[in-house]
Amino acid sequence: MLTIRSLRNSAHGLGLALGLLIGAAPVLAAQCGDTAAGFEAWKRDFATEAAAAGVGTRGQEVLRAAGYSRRTISADRNQKSFRYSLEKFMEIRGADTIVRQGRQRRARDAAFYDALERNYGVPAGILIAIHGMETGFGRFMGDTAVVSAIVTLTYDCRRSDFFRPHAIGALKLVDRGSITGRTEGARHGELGHTQFLPGNALRYGVDGNGDGRVDLYNLTDALASTANYLRAKGWQTGRGYREGEPNFAVIEEWNAATVYQKAIAIMAARIDG
Repeated sequence: MLTIRSLRNSAHGLGLALGLLIGAAPVLAAQCGDTAAGFEAWKRDFATEAAAAGVGTRGQEVLRAAGYSRRTISADRNQKSFRYSLEKFMEIRGADTIVRQGRQRRARDAAFYDALERNYGVPAGILIAIHGMETGFGRFMGDTAVVSAIVTLTYDCRRSDFFRPHAIGALKLVDRGSITGRTEGARHGELGHTQFLPGNALRYGVDGNGDGRVDLYNLTDALASTANYLRAKGWQTGRGYREGEPNFAVIEEWNAATVYQKAIAIMAARIDG
């Protein structure tokens, strides 16, 4: 596969000649790998892509310091829970506990959840179920450096194209000061109370508490951002969200696993009920 370096060294190439005539040559994707062996070389090529996408000095510095996350690769290649039946999945994820605690949260902070529904059209049960499912209501938001995790997944050949915009998003979040190279999240690079992938955090994150910054480790910002994401994906105010109802398709946008989608809809209905 051609790299930026090889193009620069091939001044006689027709592609480069045309590039000189009509503008800068296109930035080619850095070559992926299946082991840690090529990671550092890949990062140097990916830095060119990141710069072309608008990543600045701070993001570039964090990219250079990012490490190959073996725990991320292990987690990605050994996923099991989504192969469970719905009943087993809900048992393992503690659905009854999430519903019980979720109802308590709904009652205790009714004004907060009512305000979110007024502003975004998403009912409390959905937001609470996602919050409980993702991080146990913020009790565990991850133990892996977000940038290293997402950059590792972008380098790994299995799903490079999927994770590439999220790696760029993570580096832009660094530029903004929203995260640092030390910020920890889930092993697939998700961050905050509801585990946003970085590209989604960059695009859909909102300042829910009015302090002038988007911080997905702040509960208000995280839930407002989650509601904003669901609305942007087509949530219809006042319409149902159980399987077969209009808003179930929006839950599918949040997570691609059918068993997860069904679990969220069931728990949300019990919380809202």
